[in-house]
Amino acid sequence: MKSVLEYLENTAKEKGNKIAIIEENKNCSYSELLLRSKSVGTCLSNFIERHNPVAVLMEKGINTIYCFFGSLYAGGFYSFLNPELPVSRLESILNTLEAKVIITDEEHYDLAKEFSGVTILKIEDIKETEINEKKLETIRTKVLDVDPVYANFTSGSTGVPKGVLVSNRSIIDFINIFTDKFDITEKDIIGNQAPFDFDVSVKDIYSAIKTGATLLIIPRKLFSSPAQLLDYICENKATTLIWAVSALCLITTFHGLDYKTPDTVNKILFSGEVMPLKHIRQWIEKLPNATFVNLYGPTEITCNCTYHIVDKALEYESKIPIGKPFDNEEIILLNGNEPVYKENEVGEICVRGTALALGYYNNKEQTDINFVQNPLNNKFIDMIYRTGDLGFYGEDGNLYFSGRKDFQIKHMGHRIELEEIELEVQKSQGVERVACVYNEEKSKLYCFYVGQADKKELKDELSKKLPVFMVPNVIKQIEEFPLNKNGKIDRKALI
Repeated sequence: MKSVLEYLENTAKEKGNKIAIIEENKNCSYSELLLRSKSVGTCLSNFIERHNPVAVLMEKGINTIYCFFGSLYAGGFYSFLNPELPVSRLESILNTLEAKVIITDEEHYDLAKEFSGVTILKIEDIKETEINEKKLETIRTKVLDVDPVYANFTSGSTGVPKGVLVSNRSIIDFINIFTDKFDITEKDIIGNQAPFDFDVSVKDIYSAIKTGATLLIIPRKLFSSPAQLLDYICENKATTLIWAVSALCLITTFHGLDYKTPDTVNKILFSGEVMPLKHIRQWIEKLPNATFVNLYGPTEITCNCTYHIVDKALEYESKIPIGKPFDNEEIILLNGNEPVYKENEVGEICVRGTALALGYYNNKEQTDINFVQNPLNNKFIDMIYRTGDLGFYGEDGNLYFSGRKDFQIKHMGHRIELEEIELEVQKSQGVERVACVYNEEKSKLYCFYVGQADKKELKDELSKKLPVFMVPNVIKQIEEFPLNKNGKIDRKALI
């Protein structure tokens, strides 16, 4: 298999009439998805050349998927532009892409006109294009498995977003293993929570397309109303939730599971942040027969590199491990360039394997910083990705996440892991969620929490558990956490 388009073609051939995607009050079959994608590809082939990017500017939906696969049929790759982003950020992404084409819809056409030097195409028009099978076939003969499929943009330390470029081979390698490992089949209805510019959505889209499952696109507005969200999941009989931790915690924080239990859900796979134990226990209590999986991995390694299937019989006194590597991926812990082997010794999590991205698009400097030769091998080219995350192996043989290198601060002369403080706060009665941040200018350690706990009592409790230099200078109770576009707690906004 050389192209992810083979997933679509095989499934359309075997299950053409089956519903592929549901979007609120409309849906499309696998046959329609294939035909519309080819129509978009035929049109795009007049505007782009091989390996050119196609910017897709619209809300996530069925039309968006037509654009994604249409970009691949035209020989290019796609990059989703979330219309919620500020115009300046969208401009920065387009400058990096050097895209010649934006596909948008009627609703966002005026926004697309803000950007100069690009051809603007409307999906409403181009999805009706007469398919040129011969032209598409010619383009397809040149496709290699190392060709790019998408570029997802993440925050850059320089202030310029970085476009993580991922190939056919990386997606195929990961999705084949992922769907097999967690028994995702044509019987599943995958409830999509993640934005389409976030790598969690890659698991939703390609797991469905590969297996013939149905992709249920959950409207974004429902994630501010847990009751309506649960109604939607139940009405559409979702079976699989591959969600960010914050989305699952939204429901439990507002006691949504007391309102309604989504009984059809049999798989919950979560990632993005550390899952608070009190929240996962609420989910397990309501769905005792479901499988719960903690996933770990950055965008740069095509979604995830490790997993841990939650053992409901265990208490997990401190935290849930991130587990062990997926097949065909290897984790190396490094201290500088030296390997870390001992139990409980912390090192930087580095990853090797086919799932590694192609690097950062149009950004060799940043690529060379993070994608490097394996320092433990000088015999042949052996690339690893340095995640910037810290981890250690426990006595049980599992890998545990230990925070970010950049979450390690120096305060009052001491090296402190912010996550260690968060774990202690999370244990306190009346704390639903917590995040600690450090204001370097003021040399102050802040603790923000959601819940009914009394601030003074919380500080007194922490003073008994933590050394004085780890007790937050300021403890603030807030109603809800600000989230970034990927659904993670926005720590910069907290500062």
